[in-house]
Amino acid sequence: MRRGFWDRPDTRVSLVFAHLAAGGNLGPNDSRFGGGDVSDINKYIKLGPLGQTFAAKERHVLLIDEVDKADLEFPNDLLRELDEMRFTVIETSEEIKAKQRPVVIITSNNEKELPDAFLRRCVFYYIEFPDVPLMRQIIHVHHPHLDTKLLDQVLIKFYWLREQNELRKKPSTSELIDWISALLRSGMSIEKIEEHIPFVGALLKKEQDVDALQQYDSKGGRYPKSWQELGPRYNQ
Repeated sequence: MRRGFWDRPDTRVSLVFAHLAAGGNLGPNDSRFGGGDVSDINKYIKLGPLGQTFAAKERHVLLIDEVDKADLEFPNDLLRELDEMRFTVIETSEEIKAKQRPVVIITSNNEKELPDAFLRRCVFYYIEFPDVPLMRQIIHVHHPHLDTKLLDQVLIKFYWLREQNELRKKPSTSELIDWISALLRSGMSIEKIEEHIPFVGALLKKEQDVDALQQYDSKGGRYPKSWQELGPRYNQ
């Protein structure tokens, strides 16, 4: 079964398929599999997002997000189907051919290498990490009424953290959004955020990174309060 193309949402069909593969027979209401008509396996096959895109009459845009987090075999499993724009449901031997070739967008965070054969079939486009003006717009979508001074302080601390070479995993946009939510729920004052980074666990997800920041604190490290302290790259 190829993940994303089709699935068997009912566990009974897995038992039925195993029974048939072993040479067994089925009746229309076989009580061994929970009752109901289990002789027609087609009723238990559900197309996944990839399968639905192939079966659609109109051309669709298909997003495969963060493919680098999938199993190592997953990119290779996609090659034949994306090349030929068809796949076969193993359980029923039904072939589904794309009526319209979809536009396939695949994202990766580059956390692990993808197969060369897979990359050769892709048009590569690198998306830069959001700069400060764009990040302000992103935050406004999630926190439209955020105080301007508070927004400045969280962004200063956020981009300062991302500049620290000691960090194994730099905080991402989603973690910034979550951090702001934690600050708002706690009622944390702007003055406290100026002095340190509260709820740092919302930003840093590696124990080594939290330890590195604690060591910085213990050595009397000072956190920036203004954009000028981050250097000319961040002058607002």
